[in-house]
Amino acid sequence: MASGNLTHVTEFILMGLSQRPELQVPLFFVFLVIYMLTAAGNLGIITLTTVDSRLQTPMYFFLRHLAVINLGDATIIAPKMLVNYLVSKKTTLYFECATQLGGFLVFMVADIFMLAVMAYDRYVAICNPLLYMVVVSQRVCLLLVSFTYFFGFFTAIVVTPCVFSVSYCSSNVINHFYCDNVPLLALSCSDTYLPETVVFFFSGTNLFFSMTIVLISYFNIILAILRIRSSEGRKKAFSTCASHMVAVTVFYGTLLFMYLQPRTNHSLDTDKMASVFYTLVIPMLNPVIYSFRNKDVKCALKEFLKNPCQRFNLA
Repeated sequence: MASGNLTHVTEFILMGLSQRPELQVPLFFVFLVIYMLTAAGNLGIITLTTVDSRLQTPMYFFLRHLAVINLGDATIIAPKMLVNYLVSKKTTLYFECATQLGGFLVFMVADIFMLAVMAYDRYVAICNPLLYMVVVSQRVCLLLVSFTYFFGFFTAIVVTPCVFSVSYCSSNVINHFYCDNVPLLALSCSDTYLPETVVFFFSGTNLFFSMTIVLISYFNIILAILRIRSSEGRKKAFSTCASHMVAVTVFYGTLLFMYLQPRTNHSLDTDKMASVFYTLVIPMLNPVIYSFRNKDVKCALKEFLKNPCQRFNLA
């Protein structure tokens, strides 16, 4: 169904990042490479933290679930995006669009809270190292991860029906490369006050609580590191959380850049560029960030590549 005076939308048209014909194939290959690297990197982290005995601490348990979330987030977005670069009719069905939005919210909110959980984990490891395995026990790890996924599913279950409760009758062309809250509500011809309020409430609440946990954790971590007298001790303590600090800075920096723009300068095109970063680029970078300076992960990878069958107990 094309755009125009519509009484009931059965499908949407995704404009994507660019409508220029000469860019479709190059963009397809760029994002195909990004998605393949994302899948390979995150599946690698999931595999290594599952099969290697040295990577069975709480930190790697949380890292495994971050990799699952990153892979899920990219998989919700990338395949449809790639298909649309190769077809002339860039449509998505109404319920397909709703499913994509719901899946995106599940993994995005889970990502936000998993980073907060990992910050708390680093806080305990540095500030209370002797009690680390007691405080962050297996039961606590499972509880924290369960709450992370619960918040993601709860947000999706509440926000998605709200967004799709409005009437779409003026246009069905979404100025984005996937189904997102803001461009969808921009198409509505009915009152959007309630869904906009719900979206703002959940976005603000999730960001506020996750960032509060991250900031308090790192405030205490920095204080603890400054109290260490030896430079070697400070360096060792800092190295245990450096990767997570980089990941947190990149992720929250992108979100804050998007949400704190002045309304006069805010545009959906800017949103699309930021969305590419936190839905596709960051999930690709995270495996590199967490493994680049991590001796345990690098050693585990070398041993796995030497004899993968033995690591899976197949030989």
